[in-house]
Amino acid sequence: MLNILIIEPYLTGSHATWAKGYQKFSAHKVEILGLQGRYWKWRMHGGAVTLAKKFMEGDCKPDLILATDMLDVTTFLSLTRKRTNHVPLALYFHENQLTYPWSPHDRDIIHKRDRHYGFINYSSALAANTVLFNSDYHKESFLSELVPFLKHFPDYNELETVEEIRKKSSVLHLGLDLSSLDRYRIRKDSGNEKTPLILWNHRWEYDKNPIGFFNALYLLADNGVDFQLAIVGENFRKRPGEFKAAKERLGRRVVQYGYAKSFEEYASWLWKSDIMPVTSNQDFFGGSVIEGIYCNSYPLLPKRLAYPEHIPQKRHSDFFYDDFNHLVTGLEWLIKNIAHVRRQNVAGFAENYKWEKMAPLYDETFDLISKESTPKDVALLEP
Repeated sequence: MLNILIIEPYLTGSHATWAKGYQKFSAHKVEILGLQGRYWKWRMHGGAVTLAKKFMEGDCKPDLILATDMLDVTTFLSLTRKRTNHVPLALYFHENQLTYPWSPHDRDIIHKRDRHYGFINYSSALAANTVLFNSDYHKESFLSELVPFLKHFPDYNELETVEEIRKKSSVLHLGLDLSSLDRYRIRKDSGNEKTPLILWNHRWEYDKNPIGFFNALYLLADNGVDFQLAIVGENFRKRPGEFKAAKERLGRRVVQYGYAKSFEEYASWLWKSDIMPVTSNQDFFGGSVIEGIYCNSYPLLPKRLAYPEHIPQKRHSDFFYDDFNHLVTGLEWLIKNIAHVRRQNVAGFAENYKWEKMAPLYDETFDLISKESTPKDVALLEP
């Protein structure tokens, strides 16, 4: 059994759920060292200093450190080298600041001073023993962006370090506690009697492209297509204008609006829902999408980002759209053929991401890393 220390400067939301999920299902002893999930830029700047202090004041003696992309690994290791000099560190990328689409209203974007956060990701990956990504799409998008990113700087671009990072990079998909959804299972109607229920269960953020989502629904509503809409998911925005506008414009069609007050309520809406159209501009994995699929909400997905990894290639034509017009026509067909949709079983696509299956894979991967395994050995464990 290994002693594994997860270091998470942004311990909230999906980051916290992932860390606590692995802690719960791992056969290893897993401890979590984290900070509250707020002020994400300050967490990337100063979180490593505070967490290094907490680590040095504690008595944890890890066999392996599992850090996330929010940690400035170089700063943390420099401040803890008396105790971490011989401890392998695996860096897990939930997201990255090179290819994540920042809000166009962010002040750092306006002042063109946003590259520092990407550089933290780069230097952290360089310092880690092993680099892990939650999807192959994420790994390739990050590594592909590194060369043009480094070329932004005036000299000593160190482009050869990109290949160094690639050689120690692997994919380790997200683990999810999907079994916790089972107790709230609701049997869906199999016929046409009940109005089809469309689901939004993602964050209320610009990168999830709610404008594209609602524009598709507006077209269908204007054409007299009958549907209902459940809007759940967390809202971190003070003025989610497009959501308020959708509530007003779609009126009685909106049967649920706002963050579910409990996990039971959230799970119940997932099980009730028939169709889950996704319009995101960015998703490195798509945990909320996998949760919807597990609850047998039929996905309609863009043919990009990480989503193609979740569906077998031979079934792509059933679940993916190419552009906005294809989204609208596909969604209309699903609504008008809801009896057919309700007979489909899509839950199996999500089964492999259960922690019951992923935790042993994580455990074995970290066993190899702790024994100074090669990147090739780790890659053999990909699901």
